[in-house]
Amino acid sequence: MAESRFAVSALAHFETLLRRERLDTAADLDRLTGSLGEVREARSDASADDEHDPDGPTLSAEWSTLSGVHSELAERLAGIDRALQRIADGTYGVCTRRGEPIGRARLEARPAAALCIACARELETARTA
Repeated sequence: MAESRFAVSALAHFETLLRRERLDTAADLDRLTGSLGEVREARSDASADDEHDPDGPTLSAEWSTLSGVHSELAERLAGIDRALQRIADGTYGVCTRRGEPIGRARLEARPAAALCIACARELETARTA
């Protein structure tokens, strides 16, 4: 695998961005985990009759939404951890698919990016086709 082309100062910059993003994402995940627990508890309450409440979503719908967001946040956190590991390994900024450099502008926008823009576009096109 190719080595990072970034100077130590640039890697420190990206590590700072990733650590900040990790703290924010972990806090969001913790809050959402609490919300999921509340919905789980409400769903297990035999007296909760939310299916006939015209004023709001059902507990099942709320659970589904929260569960989906929880999964996205957990995957984002894992991606941040993988990016931090690439910094430690000396491979940060290198596309994990083709081994080509990832543009600095892309990494500024998405510090956890593992793919160059070309690979990201190819995968997105394949996913939506």
